[in-house]
Amino acid sequence: MPIIALIGPLGWSELLIIFFIILIVFGPRRLPEVAEALGKSIQKFKKASREVRDEISVNTDDSNDDKPKS
Repeated sequence: MPIIALIGPLGWSELLIIFFIILIVFGPRRLPEVAEALGKSIQKFKKASREVRDEISVNTDDSNDDKPKS
């Protein structure tokens, strides 16, 4: 069960609170660096998941081609 399901939907007020907590923890000078690193991490994760999905798709297509048709 994903953790997001346990948290529930986040509204604007919750997102603002989270933003202010992050701002207090990292400070205004490091916030752009943190946001950039987070964006790059998300981009790499999406690329990796896309590659895995494509590899699975190719492998399932190959296995279907190997089966004799009746």
